[in-house]
Amino acid sequence: MKNRLVAKILYEVAELLELQGVQFKPRAYRRAAQAVESSPFPVEDLAAQGRLEELPGVGASIATKIEEIVATGRLGYHEELKEALPVDLYALTRVEGVGPKTAKVLYETLGIRTLDDLERAAREGRIRQVPGLGVKTEERILRGIAEAKGREHRELLGYVLPLARDLVRKLASSGLFQRLEPAGSLRRGKETVGDLDILAVSDRPDQAVAAFLGLSEVEQILAQGPKKASVRLSGGFQVDLRVVPREAFGAALQYFTGSKEHNIRLRERAVARGLKLSEYGLFTEHGQVVAQATEEEIYEALGLVWVPPELREDQGEIAAAERRALPQLLTLQEVRSDLHVHTRWSDGTMDLGSLVRQAERRGLEYVAATDHLRFAQAIPGLSLDDLRRQVDEIQALKEGKPSVQVLAGVEANIGPDGAVDVPRELRLRLDWVVAGVHTHFRQGRAEMTRRLLRAVEEEAVDALAHPTGRLLGERAPYEADWDEVFRLAAQCGTALEVNANPQRLDLPPELIRRALEFGVKLALGTDAHAPEHLDFLEYGVIAARRGWAEAAHVLNTLPLERFLPARKR
Repeated sequence: MKNRLVAKILYEVAELLELQGVQFKPRAYRRAAQAVESSPFPVEDLAAQGRLEELPGVGASIATKIEEIVATGRLGYHEELKEALPVDLYALTRVEGVGPKTAKVLYETLGIRTLDDLERAAREGRIRQVPGLGVKTEERILRGIAEAKGREHRELLGYVLPLARDLVRKLASSGLFQRLEPAGSLRRGKETVGDLDILAVSDRPDQAVAAFLGLSEVEQILAQGPKKASVRLSGGFQVDLRVVPREAFGAALQYFTGSKEHNIRLRERAVARGLKLSEYGLFTEHGQVVAQATEEEIYEALGLVWVPPELREDQGEIAAAERRALPQLLTLQEVRSDLHVHTRWSDGTMDLGSLVRQAERRGLEYVAATDHLRFAQAIPGLSLDDLRRQVDEIQALKEGKPSVQVLAGVEANIGPDGAVDVPRELRLRLDWVVAGVHTHFRQGRAEMTRRLLRAVEEEAVDALAHPTGRLLGERAPYEADWDEVFRLAAQCGTALEVNANPQRLDLPPELIRRALEFGVKLALGTDAHAPEHLDFLEYGVIAARRGWAEAAHVLNTLPLERFLPARKR
């Protein structure tokens, strides 16, 4: 859980340097922060193993600084920079409408140091009085504060899922548990998780609880009893353990997995049948057990087929379960490819040979190398000559018949007017083009819609990359008329990406489901910049499942010989 602390400090160093007018260094620190934040490995383990420099953008100098943070919880260089601007820059700049420069102006004019200071000033109408800001900025900041506070104490799925698996592994090794299952919003695959519920079966519950409390990750014990306990881990994340009766495990798993709304619908259904449903089971009015051992029994007794955890959100899944019409959700085993990967040609760490080896290790059949085109200083990308040379290298690789086929692709930029920067002569040589919005995120709904429609209609664009532009916990999605985008995408054959990076998970599930209603195809891409990022495919599958996607909806499930003719072109 120290990854978040390290990333937070590195991000703030980048912003403080940027405010001082320092060139190049801010980008280096920001890139290192992103690498630490998205790494599936604990940064303290990487430091102990001397592997920090394997992270994208982490050289010897920044690695030394990361080691200092891991060892002490702080960074002297960061403290020195903060003396010139003593504000909680990390918290302030997570608010929509507040960048580093605005934060500096607010500190110098209004003395704003913290998120609470910012909220108080906005509610008192003082921000609108600052030259260059005004009423609209103040309103946007108020909305951003509400969103930022709503995100507090929640962690990304990409942090919590590996953490949960590690905790379960450690507990299982004690020999005290017959069964362990994470439940709650994590089991439903939510993009962010507020706390973690672990359900357990043990014939020695008191010892099982003691083993949980004794985990090295535990920083504070919040509550404990003979069969349950609640702790806070280092980093502030809360985990609860419940030891439940073996015979009622299915009922408990159902109860602690479903959303509040889903569970209410099930209880209503039980009452209508003269039954009572609780975490202990489904009972008659006289207390006789109807079902409790498995989730399948519970749902079947209520006249339903079993509902996959990702769908338990009261979004029509109960009516579909009653009709036996739930989708056959996509599985990770059905995914044959990754259609969004960066290499050393732009800002990744893998060369093409390494990409082939890493993809083979994960059982993939083909991958698309989609490095950035150079369109802004903030993102290192390929010149057109670079792209031509990369295509030649990929063609030479193909002739060697590698175990994993590499597709020649590119991640193009969608300009403010919707133009896509891939020349026609290069389009004909590329196997796969994803195009995304990387600048001008604050365009209005109508303007952004026109921008996306033009890109969707562009013959060169096979898929829209990270379509809403959101960064979970950092940047809200931009507004667009998504029905219009999906309608045109279906007509043109343009796919919509499900970007599997845990900071994005974009498209969001509700838009995935809507896109499928229009007949749009999906394309999974990890947006990988390092070998371990290829494992993000699992998060993309989870997001697709939450959007009711089946294998037939996803281009990555096609073998290469069927994928190529299924593209837009």
